[in-house]
Amino acid sequence: MPSPKPHDYVHGYSERESVRLSDQASTLEELLHSDTKYPPGSRVLEAGCGIGAQTVILAKNSPQARITSIDISEDSLNKARERAAKEGVTNVEFRVENIFDLPFADENFDHVFVCFVLEHLREPVKALTSLRRILRTGGTITVIEGDHGSCFFHPETEAGVKAWHSLVEVQARLGGNSLVGRQVYPLLKKAGFSDVTVSPRMVYSDASRPQMEERFVRRTIIPMVEGVRKDAIDTGIIEAEIFDMGIDDLHRTAEEEGSFVYTFFKGVGRK
Repeated sequence: MPSPKPHDYVHGYSERESVRLSDQASTLEELLHSDTKYPPGSRVLEAGCGIGAQTVILAKNSPQARITSIDISEDSLNKARERAAKEGVTNVEFRVENIFDLPFADENFDHVFVCFVLEHLREPVKALTSLRRILRTGGTITVIEGDHGSCFFHPETEAGVKAWHSLVEVQARLGGNSLVGRQVYPLLKKAGFSDVTVSPRMVYSDASRPQMEERFVRRTIIPMVEGVRKDAIDTGIIEAEIFDMGIDDLHRTAEEEGSFVYTFFKGVGRK
């Protein structure tokens, strides 16, 4: 299988996607990152940092760690550098690198952090094995992934479900796997990591949580689905009318009578 290319990223590289990623990171910061902190002097590799939305959180949680954040997209890294500078983050070095062909020496890092990356890779075990090589014996790897199969919402309409599933199908046709969250444990074990533990992190939204309705459903989830509209329609996965009806129905899940549930999975393993 070929290595991933920037254009394989199912959500694209638009400015709107950058805003969506930023909203997602800030909304989920406590849920996903509160228990990830690295000791002073630790050498940390963040693999697949994208525009740096997670990087800034990672760096601020471990201000005395030395973080190297890599991505295959130069454009994304430029945005990440700008974001880090704006936030006053100084403990991160950004580099263009391929996760499948890392230039670092064996056992070079104390910890590895991977967030929302495996879902976009054709060969996730190969990527994890590559990362294991550069991790010191006894060091840890942290992997965070979502799972689109964990999504439930009300009202659940036929069009809403079809629009949601079109996102899953588009990503699969690009060689990715948006159902990878449930596979974090076996993937880490298959790559040779030990002491693997995985914890589910559920997001729930209803009208009693208006901030979650706005920031997670309207500004994170729905734009993510809308981002595959053209590909889903052009490839015949769904008709335009049904897709647009589905988006309207997904908006209803963030209204007074609606609710939305999604689960992320956070895995930690040791070399």
